[in-house]
Amino acid sequence: MIRLLSYNIRFGGVGRESELSAAIRGASPDVVILQEATKPKVISSLAKATGMKTWDASSRHSVGFMSRLELTEYSWHRPPGVRRAYLELVLANSDTRIYGVHLSPVHSNWTESWRARELKAMLHMLSARPSGFHVLTGDFNTLAPGETFDMRRLPPRLRFLAWIGGWTIRWQTIQIMLDANYVDGFRRLHPGESGHTFPTWDPHIRLDYLFVPRDSIERLRSCVVLDGPQVKAASDHLPLLAEVDAR
Repeated sequence: MIRLLSYNIRFGGVGRESELSAAIRGASPDVVILQEATKPKVISSLAKATGMKTWDASSRHSVGFMSRLELTEYSWHRPPGVRRAYLELVLANSDTRIYGVHLSPVHSNWTESWRARELKAMLHMLSARPSGFHVLTGDFNTLAPGETFDMRRLPPRLRFLAWIGGWTIRWQTIQIMLDANYVDGFRRLHPGESGHTFPTWDPHIRLDYLFVPRDSIERLRSCVVLDGPQVKAASDHLPLLAEVDAR
C-alpha cells in the first residue's frame, strides 16, 4: 500500500518551504506529485525536510516529484500540442506507474477546449506505454460532470475572459477521462461530498483529481482532500491524498 499525495504548491513554493514541508509531513506520503514545482532548490529543500530519498524538478516543467520509495525510472513526456509535460514514475518491485498531470489554467470555453486536446494527446501517448496498473493525478484545472461553479466568483479579468468565450462553459475534459474507462477516485469514494480544493481561503471548486482504470478500482483504498491550518498556510490548493494497492 502506498500513500500518494498530489499537491499544487503555487509559484514554485518560494518563501513557503516550512509551511509546505509541515503540510507534507502531516500527510506521511510515500510519493508526492507536485504541480508548479518550477524551483528545483525549493523541491530539494522539501525533500530533505520530509525525508524523501529521491526527487526531481525543473524550471522547464510544472510537474515535479518526491519519493521515499525506490523508482525504476522516471521521465517527462510532452506530446505535440501539450503546453505542460506530464510526468511518469515507475515504481520498483511493483506493477504500478504514476502519472502526474497539470493541465492548462483559466476557465473559459476556449481554454476548456485546449485542456481537452491536451488530455486526448496524453491518453493517446499512454496507450502506447506498457500495460498494467497506473494512476493519473494532479491539477486538471476543470470541473467534473454535474459539478457547478459560480462564474461571478472569478477575478474580474478572468470573468471577462469567460464572458467573451460564451460565459456558460461546456466542461468536457473530465468526461473524456470517464469515457476512456477511468474512475474519478474521490467522487467514487465520496459521492455526497464537494471535494473542493481551490482556493484554500475559500474552497468552492474542485480542480485536483486522481484517476484509476475502471477495471482496477478495487486497488484504490482511499482518496481524501486534506484540510486544516497547515495546508491552508502553505499554498492556494488543498492537497489530495490517496492510498493505492501497489502490488
